[in-house]
Amino acid sequence: MNNHAHPLREQVAIVTGASRGIGRAIAETLARLGASVAINYQHSKEQAEAVAHACQLYGVEAIPVQANVTDGADVARLLETTSLYLGKPDILINNAGIASHSLLIDTSEAEWDQVMEVNLKAAFLCTKAVMPEMIRKRYGRIVNISSIWGMTGGSGETAYSAAKGGLIAFTKALAKEMGPSGITVNAVAPGVIETDMLAGLPQSDKQTLVEETPAGRLGTPQDIASVVAFLTLPSSGFITGQVISPNGGFLT
Repeated sequence: MNNHAHPLREQVAIVTGASRGIGRAIAETLARLGASVAINYQHSKEQAEAVAHACQLYGVEAIPVQANVTDGADVARLLETTSLYLGKPDILINNAGIASHSLLIDTSEAEWDQVMEVNLKAAFLCTKAVMPEMIRKRYGRIVNISSIWGMTGGSGETAYSAAKGGLIAFTKALAKEMGPSGITVNAVAPGVIETDMLAGLPQSDKQTLVEETPAGRLGTPQDIASVVAFLTLPSSGFITGQVISPNGGFLT
């Protein structure tokens, strides 16, 4: 490997929720750029193993690591396992998330809590876990996967919008805390992306979303992974506290 073609060589990345969709695309893209990758998953062991294998084809180390990232003890184990087998993480991608499609009046307290835990609390726990070593090294790249609904709000997705909006505020505040330590913190807010989260939508609704997107198509996981990868590069050190939204012009 040469460093020009593999700018993340000798770096270690943790990607949460990486067994499929956007998380998988991010993990494989970071591996292609030379990073060793910890593939975090909660239930999908076989899928995570497949992602790790795909990453290894780029000549890097990659391991699947089971952890519920809403649980502090599991997050500590995720960090410990990554550090043992790959090394201390230089890059953290907080990608784990769940959708919620219901009017607020129909949203239960349990559903609200779950959406907040997976989309927001998990990012807090994982970030706090990797921070001490990043501060010691005076280097780190943290990217939080938010959503356009965290920027503009989505009807029928109040809980999800609130959690993803919270993630944006978390990003901006933490960037100010971490800047003096050489650590960048950014958010990527995808538009409408063709993933499992859209699987339940009727085709007519998908077509409407396509028509509302100036680019004339839905986004792909790779569209998001490319932006995330750019933010993890050593050369992206002056970009921090930003929200970048690859959305095909859906939101301007």
